[in-house]
Amino acid sequence: MHLEILKIFCDLAELRSFSRTAEKHLLSQSAVSQQLAQLELLHKCQLINRKKRPIELTGAGRILYQAAKDMLERYEQLGSELNALKRSSVSRINVAAIFSIGMHTLPEYVKKFMVSYPDVNVHIEYFSASRIYDLVLAGDVDIGLVAVPKRDKRLDVYDFQDEPLVLACSPKHPLGYESQIDIHRLQFERYIAFDKGVPTRAWTDRILERYNVVVRPVMEFDNIETIKRAVEINSGVSILPQTAILQETGGGTIKAIRFSNESFVRPTGIILRKGKILSQAGRYFIELLRKKSQQSD
Repeated sequence: MHLEILKIFCDLAELRSFSRTAEKHLLSQSAVSQQLAQLELLHKCQLINRKKRPIELTGAGRILYQAAKDMLERYEQLGSELNALKRSSVSRINVAAIFSIGMHTLPEYVKKFMVSYPDVNVHIEYFSASRIYDLVLAGDVDIGLVAVPKRDKRLDVYDFQDEPLVLACSPKHPLGYESQIDIHRLQFERYIAFDKGVPTRAWTDRILERYNVVVRPVMEFDNIETIKRAVEINSGVSILPQTAILQETGGGTIKAIRFSNESFVRPTGIILRKGKILSQAGRYFIELLRKKSQQSD
């Protein structure tokens, strides 16, 4: 079955007019009718109710319309991905990451990658998690890196790193003198939180709820860098990935305290649009990112 016939059928279903469909495809109305007749003969059923004005799809027509739309969209997606592959060849990999992963975790992987592909540019941009999902699904970036990844039938999701979570506080805070701490000590503490729409917020909220700990959120931010600045000036405490505060703990501006109850972690993940065609360099970069999580398994 030719894709062009399916395009004509889909336009006929949407425009509900033989004349407008013929005009769009630069055909005669008779030619459009003949194309429809071929489809109906092939499938041995009526697809259009011609007695209605404007015309309507039959039950079989609706089924074929949806299937045809899916096939045409997939074919267009294939074409755009092949064109993108030709344009970029293996010279660039576009990555979208949340700030904490992009700034603090990715650099070591990029260095390893450059040993094998010194001529390939790994272009990293920082976005919110919701924006990253949109960009990956739209095909505007090759690889997404997010915290607490969500499952989606349109995506391939792979485990990345489990980041240890610690209590972050100012060295001047009363808890700053502890080497480890029971999470119940956070009861009613002034707390610097992520915004409610940030996946890490929901994740840490569940940890606190599991231990029946109630904190007092005094500030909420959509990024980890602002949270760290608030912690540094002793506006409150927070639960943060240890990897994201290594510079501050090394400089003595934030104290990282392990929890004695259990080893809390924040899962992170790699997201790709399902069916995404990657260059050889892109596939190698994915393998490199996945290697650490596979070794930990």
